[in-house]
Amino acid sequence: MDERESTLNSIPLKEALQFWAKLGFISFGGPAGQIAVLHQELVEKRRWISERRFLHALNYCMLLPGPEAQQLVTYIGWLMHRTWGGILAGTLFVLPSFFILIGLSWVYLSFGQVPWIAAIFFGIKPAVTAIVLHAAVRIGKRTIHNQPLLAIAIGSFLAIFLLNLAFPIIILIAASIGIWGGKRYPKYFGQSRSHQAGNDKAYGPAVIDDHTPSPPHTQFNLRRTVTYSAVAVSFWLVPMLSLIVVFGWNTLYPQIAWFFTKAAFLTFGGAYAVLPYVYQGAVDHFHWISAGQMMDGLALGETTPGPLIMVVAFVGYLAGHILHLIGYSNPFWFGVLGACVATWFTFLPSFFFVLIGGPVIESTHGKLKFTAPLTAISAAVVGVIANLGLFFAYHVFFPHGLGGSISWISIVISLLAGLALFKYQKGILPVLAGSALAGLLSYLVASLLM
Repeated sequence: MDERESTLNSIPLKEALQFWAKLGFISFGGPAGQIAVLHQELVEKRRWISERRFLHALNYCMLLPGPEAQQLVTYIGWLMHRTWGGILAGTLFVLPSFFILIGLSWVYLSFGQVPWIAAIFFGIKPAVTAIVLHAAVRIGKRTIHNQPLLAIAIGSFLAIFLLNLAFPIIILIAASIGIWGGKRYPKYFGQSRSHQAGNDKAYGPAVIDDHTPSPPHTQFNLRRTVTYSAVAVSFWLVPMLSLIVVFGWNTLYPQIAWFFTKAAFLTFGGAYAVLPYVYQGAVDHFHWISAGQMMDGLALGETTPGPLIMVVAFVGYLAGHILHLIGYSNPFWFGVLGACVATWFTFLPSFFFVLIGGPVIESTHGKLKFTAPLTAISAAVVGVIANLGLFFAYHVFFPHGLGGSISWISIVISLLAGLALFKYQKGILPVLAGSALAGLLSYLVASLLM
């Protein structure tokens, strides 16, 4: 066995898989929280990977569309235990939240109209509004470091807010500006993003250290690349064709598959960047779910472990359950199929990006630079997320439209949630728990006054 392979194999696959499975149950707090947990466990405690190698992998995953935390887990699993190590690591990270969200989606549709449960969601929705706006500010601080990038963010906000421009079009325009700006004004489009997980503290030698040679399986191989690409295409094509044959192209499930395939390839900027695109498609275009249901799904996603992007399972479940509700005694399995389709076609490209692009990134260890188009896209994503937050605020604060009554309780809960997030740096879970309690208390008070 090659010495480089034996070094990495000092971490038994069984031990690694146990950790990845555990991670799927404890990774709360959205992308930032999950990456912080990964850094604490892998860099500081277990010393499986060094700080520089961790950040090198993270930088690549942050360039990709889709969920960066899940891609980072896949990358490190692949680096340690080859292809199957990456696939199993990424899958175990997702599975717990997938099953939890299916269960919660069923409870939501079956018992969501129960008064005290409805009151909890009433309190959570204003908190979700504050969380999304907080995410826009946090991502903006990390991404926008000069006036041209700020102008792109404002432009993307106006494009979707005033013109209702589709998210992919905004991304293409931003990328074009980045390509042009990178050539004409390179100093403005150099990426200076860094993640808070990193610092200069020395934690001692790691199994995969700064100077550990990349093992043979991480070297670029044209034949392997072609083979993996063919396998990935077949894993996409066979389920898609099966859904078309069984249900027909213009029916729900093939449309879910195609929609979330596009989401996986077009949503740069992490999990929060996926949400505006999913909202625009699932609520405005296809009308699978309502704006309120989308907010409730995001709340459930924030309160469960695993990638925040797993809200796609909630959307898929509700679409399948509701569409087949009439005429069927048990729509649960139609909802499960919708969740499976949404999850499969959302995450399949993430595995492809890592397993195909990983060898190239390993060959550039210590030299990775962010490109100008992706810098511009990241700035545009901030404006789109800000628009999503304001849209949520409109639906929460004015539940019956501008001509109707104002929900002052929702405004107060949202302001308190924002205060907890922005000023006191509270975590998402405590904020959601406090907001849910506030919603429940408001219901109890209203019941007593009636």
